[in-house]
Amino acid sequence: MKKPFRLLLCLALLFVSGCSGYQKTIRFGAADIGGIYYTFANTFTGLASSEDDTYQFEVKTTAGSAANLRLLSGGYIELGLAQSDLIASAYEGSGIFEGDPCQGYSAIAGLYTEACQIVVRADSNIQTLDDLQGKTVSIGAEDSGTEQNANQILTMSGLTTELVKTLNLDYTDAADQLINGKIDAFFCTAGIQTTVIEELAKECDIRLLDIDEKCRNKLLSAYPSYSEYTIPANTYTGQTEDIHTLGVKAVLLASDKLSSDTVEHLTEWLFSHAKDLQYATSLNLQLDETYATDGIPIPFHPGAVAYYEKQGITLSSESNTPN
Repeated sequence: MKKPFRLLLCLALLFVSGCSGYQKTIRFGAADIGGIYYTFANTFTGLASSEDDTYQFEVKTTAGSAANLRLLSGGYIELGLAQSDLIASAYEGSGIFEGDPCQGYSAIAGLYTEACQIVVRADSNIQTLDDLQGKTVSIGAEDSGTEQNANQILTMSGLTTELVKTLNLDYTDAADQLINGKIDAFFCTAGIQTTVIEELAKECDIRLLDIDEKCRNKLLSAYPSYSEYTIPANTYTGQTEDIHTLGVKAVLLASDKLSSDTVEHLTEWLFSHAKDLQYATSLNLQLDETYATDGIPIPFHPGAVAYYEKQGITLSSESNTPN
């Protein structure tokens, strides 16, 4: 798909949800309705609006991380969520953004870790990544963070496109096709407990695959945005053992066009209402200033920098490493 066409698709999704280019509200790019990004965005903006009517928000349904980065870069939204690994690719113009860098936005905070989850039916003979050879696997929607993660994991496992048949399906379609036996597995990078996986587990016995230690170590060495991650036993119905995988941070981003005062206020509000946000979502939010500023691959917004400085964390617009 041509990159200009991708942006047009992103914009189409945005305008379908009722956007006007002349609005004075803060437009928040989330993802599809029912997804974790959409849940967080609605919770964040709902709580903020109920307490302080200084700001008005609109949550926009989008195609996810890559779309949000392009929309932020183009000035069509003011806030957005994206995976840290995709943020790095967008800024550098690498990976799925090859030759098409997207900038014009900065970080507010890392929020929580999204787990790379690989789902199969429990009655299948697929026990490890190697068992995906010869199988049909959904690697997520085209141009998504899941697609990038899936391709990297398969490549590091030696599973080339000649060995695995891959399809681009969104999570809902992937779950339906797994139930119906049309695919053998699907990848999903999302915060746990991921709704679509839990709902699937209630309809059909499933199993989540470990990413073996050798593969994890290769990915950790090659891509600094990854971290070790364990999905605890009983996260999903029927899951009786811990799952060892990798994770990437979900990051809250702000357009560089937002004023420093606005972003400082939003950043302060984010941390002062951390417990409210935790209680209102199923996410394991890790809202402390140290986690929020560690390993973020792009500069922080000046308004966020001002907030963190008051907390004793010094950040530069050029360097994201806390002192």
